Parts: sequence; C-alpha cells; structure tokens
Amino acid sequence: MSALEIETPEVFEPLLQPARYKGAHGGRGSGKSHFFAELLVETALLKPGLRAVCIREVQKTLKESAKRLVEDKIQALGLGSRFEVLRDEIKTPGGGVIIFQGMQDHTAESIKSLEGFDVAWVEEAQTLSTRSLTLLRPTLRAEGSEIWASWNPRRKTDAIDEFLRGQQPEGAVVVEANWRDNPWFPDVLEAERQLDKELYPDRYPHIWEGDYARALEGAYFAKHLAKAKEEGRITRLPVEEMLSVRAYFDIGGAGAKADANAIWIVQFVDREIRVLDYIEGQGQVLAYYVNELRRRGWGEALCFLPHDGVNTNTITGKRYADHLRDAGFDVTVIPNQGQGAAMMRIEAARRLFNRMWFAPKTEAGREALGYYHEKKDEARNIGLGPEHDWSSHAADAFGLMCIAYDEPRKAEAMVIPSFGAV
Repeated sequence: MSALEIETPEVFEPLLQPARYKGAHGGRGSGKSHFFAELLVETALLKPGLRAVCIREVQKTLKESAKRLVEDKIQALGLGSRFEVLRDEIKTPGGGVIIFQGMQDHTAESIKSLEGFDVAWVEEAQTLSTRSLTLLRPTLRAEGSEIWASWNPRRKTDAIDEFLRGQQPEGAVVVEANWRDNPWFPDVLEAERQLDKELYPDRYPHIWEGDYARALEGAYFAKHLAKAKEEGRITRLPVEEMLSVRAYFDIGGAGAKADANAIWIVQFVDREIRVLDYIEGQGQVLAYYVNELRRRGWGEALCFLPHDGVNTNTITGKRYADHLRDAGFDVTVIPNQGQGAAMMRIEAARRLFNRMWFAPKTEAGREALGYYHEKKDEARNIGLGPEHDWSSHAADAFGLMCIAYDEPRKAEAMVIPSFGAV
C-alpha cells in the first residue's frame, strides 16, 4: 500500500504531535471536525487495534454523531477495504473499533466500559457537562491515551472551555481555528458569512469568529450593555461606606440538576445604580452563598429575595429567608409581581439601564444578561416570552433589583457626588 497523504491546514499542525489533550475551538467553516475525523482515520491506520470513541453530551441517534463524517473520510481517502463499516460502529485495522456514544447516558459504572480505549473525540464539546468531563478524564487511562475536543465556544464557564482554556493543563495542545484558517473554505460558506455579517452583526462574532456567545437575536439587554461599555460605565467602582449594600437573589436549589442561584450586589448612590459584584452557583446549599457573601466582603448586605424566599428548603425544612436571618442578614422578601412578571422585570431593567455602572468583576453576570433572549415560535414567527436557560437566573435576579428599586432618600444619599462626575 502506498503512503497515505493527508493535507493538513497549518493551524492544526500542532495537533499532529502526541498529547494527552488536544483541542480546537473556533467558529463555523474552520474545518475542525474534518481535521479530527481525518486524524482519527489516520491514527487507526498507524496504530492497528486502536479503540476510539466519538462522544457527544447527548446522542439519541447515530445521525447526531460523527459516524457519517468518519465514513466519508474513509471513502475519500480510498480506505474502504481497510475498514468495515457496520450499523453502529466501524471496525478498524488490527481488530480495533470506533464507537459513538452520548455521555449523558453514562453512569459511574457504565463509563468503565471505555477504560481500555485509546482515543476519545468529543464533538460539540461546548455542550459537555462538568459531570461528563469529570467522568471521562480518569476513565481513559491507557498508556498514551488521548482526549480530543472540538467546539464553538459559548461561555468561559463551559466545562471544556474552563478546563482547556482556563486551567490549561500540562500536556494540552489547544488551537483556535476560524474560517480564514481553512484553505478550502467554500464559496457558498463565504456568501453565508458575508450575509450574517451584514444582517446579524451581534451574533456574527460567535458564529464565524469563535467568540463567546454574547448576544442572540431577540436579546433583551445586549444593546444596553454595549452602550454602557461605549460610555465607560464598566469600570472600577468605589464602595460608599455610609450607604447600604444590597444583595438581590434568584433562588436555585441543591443537587446536580437544580437551577442556578444568582446574586447581584448593588449600591444606590444618588441617582446611580452601582453594580458591584455578581455571584452564581449551581447545586450548592444555601450555606455556600452565605460564606461567599462574607468572603467577598458583603457580610453586611441587605438581602432581597423573590417571593419563593418563603418556600421551605427541601433539605432542612426551614424557609430560605429564615436561613439567611439565622446567619445574621437583614432579609426582605419581595412579593410576586403576578402575571407578566418576567416582562415587568425586563421593562424595569431597560428603563434603569442608563443609570447603571458595572464593576469589572460582574463579567459573568453581564455575559448572562447579554445572552438573555426571547423564545420564538419559528413556524409562526411570534415571541413566546423569555427563554428559560442558563442566562435567565442572572436576569431574574437583576430584574428583581430593578423592580424593587426606589429613589434613594435624600438622607441616605447625603452629599456624596455622582460617580459620573468624579
């Protein structure tokens, strides 16, 4: 058999060398998936008996997997006689195999079936949960085993992004690849890219340039945040010692599948709303947030809870508001705004945005606000109200603050100058 020649774009060349972790992140049209599919076929030829698994967080059918792409690469490289394509797996030279699985279906016991595998390629890795990544990493333990990931970034806090780009573990090789790095970028995609750049400039950087998802069509606050940045209202903020600090909550719950808990820390200074900090967590007990408030210096904050603050904690049997009071916090529960409460919070926030200043450490919260968007019925092209997703908890706590906002009393405002005039 003649030597196999595969042309590799320059951007992916660092990934050709052995490494425990290999990652490629970026926007549409970069060729990330094509590169890894070809690398998988090539590795199976060079290492007879290779066992590999192609993973997605959720894979209900093989149509959602990379199986068709790998099959296409086998045929395009003229290797049909060396591989045996079966219904749910691909037999590789030397008795090896490539399988396709969803991580969400695995448990701590079932994941052990992958212990002897040499390669795991995680596609659409931005959707991989922390739980799944935690299960996968120690499972692939064969000598020289590798974990590959390809993804279009969504958030800095996504498990794969935080691990490969935030922590940057030793033994990891990670590259950024976008459309301009693809020497075979087709004309039809170039036309689509130009169209998105013209019609949807807010989402273009995420889709095509591999930027984090900061805004969607129908995003409620994206333009307001952009204006705040343009006007210099995202900056270091002083804390006025003579004025109260307020903490506005959206209550999540404990457990891996619980909603996130979000807290905004603010001060009202004259007519300004100074947003000083943002705290978020998922699956943590209430004591975690009490400790976090104290650790960050907000131990004297006045706490404002939504109407469910009087609900009973399923673990302790006590009300959330009572837990905070027992911890020494002054607590106010804000009544339910009734039907249409979500839109009332959105409109209140929009009305007050021009008064708001944000400290840099509120970035995670601002990211959520910029993503918070309307759910749409695409068939009828109508709005269905706010989408309930990862961004909605921060937005609900933020909206609660805006609903509860009242003009600071003259006695409380004292003679402190407006921050905008400093």
